[in-house]
Amino acid sequence: MPGVAKIHLPPQRSKLAELAVGEQARLSGPVFTARDATHERLVAELESKGALPYGLEGQVLFYAGPTPPVRGRAASAVGPTTARRMDAYTPTLLDAGIAATLGKGARSRAVIDACVRAGSVYFAAVGGAAALLARHVRASEMIAYPELGTEALVRLELEDFPVYVAIDVHGHDLYAEAPANWREERGDS
Repeated sequence: MPGVAKIHLPPQRSKLAELAVGEQARLSGPVFTARDATHERLVAELESKGALPYGLEGQVLFYAGPTPPVRGRAASAVGPTTARRMDAYTPTLLDAGIAATLGKGARSRAVIDACVRAGSVYFAAVGGAAALLARHVRASEMIAYPELGTEALVRLELEDFPVYVAIDVHGHDLYAEAPANWREERGDS
C-alpha cells in the first residue's frame, strides 16, 4: 500500500523515529490491551518490582477492551478507547520501556513530553469501527488480570491494523496541528 508505513511489532525504535505525525500506518504483530484498571495495576507492579511485568518492555499498549471471539474471529469487536484516561500512568510506562501506545483522542502535554524523552509514538485508530477493526485481529490471549473482564491485559496479534501517527518522537501532535493547518488552509486567522 503506497504512502502507508508498514510497522512490524514489537516496533524498533529506529523505525518509530522515521514516522511523522499524520502519517498512515498499518500495524502487524503483538499489542497488549490495557485500560484504566490495568494501567493502575501495571504501574503498581512496576513500582514494586522495578521493571515492567509480563514482558511489556518494547511493546505497544492498545487502549481497548476486546470482546469475546465470535464466528471464527479472535475478537468480535476491538475499538480504541479515549487515551486521555490513561495519561496519569502513561509517562511512567513510557519511561519504563513501553515503545508505543494506541488509542483515540488527544493526549496531555506530559504524555507528549514522555514520547519525546522515551522515543515513543502514540498511534490513533478510528473510533466507532470496533467490529471492522476486529477483522485485523488474528489471535487473542489472556495475559493477566482476567477478573477485570474486557479491561484485562490481553495479547492481540494484529495484521495490517490501520492507524495514524498522532504523536511522533519529536513531539509533533496531530490533534494540535491538524486544526491549525485546516484553519490556515481556509484562510482563517
